[in-house]
Amino acid sequence: MSEASKPSSDQAAETAEHAGEQRRLAPLDLTGVDRILVVVAHPDDAEYGPSAAVAEWVAAGIEVGYLLLTSGEAGMQRAPEIVGPLRAAEQRAAAEAVGASRLTILDFPDGMLEYGLPLRRAIAREIRQFRPDAVVTGSGELFVGWGIDHADHRAIGLATIDAVRDADNRWVFRELAEDEGLEPWGATFLLLTGTEPTHYVEIGTAAEEKAVASLAAHREYLADLPWHPAPADFVPGLLRGHGERAGVPLAMTFARHRLRGSD
Repeated sequence: MSEASKPSSDQAAETAEHAGEQRRLAPLDLTGVDRILVVVAHPDDAEYGPSAAVAEWVAAGIEVGYLLLTSGEAGMQRAPEIVGPLRAAEQRAAAEAVGASRLTILDFPDGMLEYGLPLRRAIAREIRQFRPDAVVTGSGELFVGWGIDHADHRAIGLATIDAVRDADNRWVFRELAEDEGLEPWGATFLLLTGTEPTHYVEIGTAAEEKAVASLAAHREYLADLPWHPAPADFVPGLLRGHGERAGVPLAMTFARHRLRGSD
């Protein structure tokens, strides 16, 4: 996540607390879900809330994979050729902290992601390889609770939303099946962050601690952001805000879209 797009802990909590107060959120039922893929633009993006849900899912026996489209090489003051490998290593530690078993980092340019066919193809390829039952990503909206979202986040959100359908269509990116042997795969759920939520995952103390550790794993990166709240302060504040919205002590909220079947 870029410096300009990061919320403070107060902003994050306030956003979660006040967003869509009229709508009652439902607990997210993932019965029958065996794999979940989290798609983000940069190292650390998944650590701003979703990683707490990941820890809960892994504890429940769900396999979770991360797909990052960039290595975040433009996110620090040091040269990109130094920063990219450093941030990739920190992301590996962050994924391990919450039990994510698969981490794929692609080499799209940080800060210059563009919505389009190359991005959609790359995400559809990973979906067909990992074969998740649910996909987590951002909403792709311009305005989020703490301001205007990063261009990379907007591009990746929209591209992932479309790639979920692309992955299920044999005649879109035909080369994935015909040349790479990747048969179509349809996820059941799309879970979006950064938009009006519909469902929540209640977060327990163990998952909260793992989520704090996952953000703290980005040690070098956070050291470049002296204004950033400490992970031990930021993550609980974020989860409390979502919890107030959901009516539980700690939570992570999502807009859930069912893509097949019915409730």
